[in-house]
Amino acid sequence: MRPVARTGEAGHREIDELRAVLADAGDAVRRAFDGVPSADRRRLGERPGQYYIDLVADEAMCDVLHRAGLRVLSEESGTTGPDDGSGILVVADPIDGSTNASLGIPWFATSLCVLDAEGMLLSLVVNHPHRTTYEARRGGGATRDGRPIEPSVCASLPSAVVAVSGLPRARPGWAQFRALGAASLDICAVAEGVLDAYAVVGTSALWPWDYLGALHVCREVGASVGERDDQELVVRQALRRRPVVAATRGLLDALARDVR
Repeated sequence: MRPVARTGEAGHREIDELRAVLADAGDAVRRAFDGVPSADRRRLGERPGQYYIDLVADEAMCDVLHRAGLRVLSEESGTTGPDDGSGILVVADPIDGSTNASLGIPWFATSLCVLDAEGMLLSLVVNHPHRTTYEARRGGGATRDGRPIEPSVCASLPSAVVAVSGLPRARPGWAQFRALGAASLDICAVAEGVLDAYAVVGTSALWPWDYLGALHVCREVGASVGERDDQELVVRQALRRRPVVAATRGLLDALARDVR
């Protein structure tokens, strides 16, 4: 694969070429995962919380991205690939929700977010079990399988259905909650109006590869985004964060107060 070409005075890469590379990376993960026998999908990896399928998927994903000349920050292998001075970095989780994937629960994804000097440029979140793809382009909105999406209009916490990562307090203020196990898909579900909000609760925290792709999708559709501890969410290093996203600003404010 030839390296993705630079364009423009600022050295930005062609969006369509980047998008094709990200799609190829997602396809490579799917093929790698499908090639692992079911009996091996629960095999553990090299560190706590890691599975063999994470390593197989990471190798397949990084091979595609590196051959395109892209630098990568991956959950499984850290920062790798060439640094050409462009500032382009792909923040990636080859399998977000790998415990779900190991157990055969159909809720896991590959999350890819391209950062440049201005922030989030292009993102893909690929839901592998359902063969659907969420895409966001800076200033260009967001889609699911090419169709525009939008969040719900829920503004009332007592009416909201909220996805969580972590253990909520005994008496949360929302109507119902779901703990689905793949942050990228949970957050995309807020962007398309399936869920009203998402929050990291209790002592839980996420890493940028868990949430950046989906966060970009939410921002492009006008959903409200915050961080429990008022930390910057768009980061280029392995830093722990506690994102909170909601369909509306009023719901975000109420949810943020509730989970603190």
